[in-house]
Amino acid sequence: MSPELVMNMGRQAIEMTLILAGPLLLSALLIGLVISVFQAATQINEQTLSFIPKLLGIFVVLILAGPWMLQMMVDYIRRLFESIPQFIG
Repeated sequence: MSPELVMNMGRQAIEMTLILAGPLLLSALLIGLVISVFQAATQINEQTLSFIPKLLGIFVVLILAGPWMLQMMVDYIRRLFESIPQFIG
């Protein structure tokens, strides 16, 4: 296995991780921002106030984007398994 092949595999794995984690992290970020603005406007300083909305938001994103995320993972793993003969010889 050449160093270029290893670097390419690593790059693809990192890209897939970012693509799959992006929607979940983005929804948590946006919900946290909205809750923070609400807390600043109302001067409610409760640390646990943003936990439940973030949890629900991530759950909704998983329901909506879950099939797409699962298909992306399956396609990536299929490509990885199909390229095993190329890695060996």
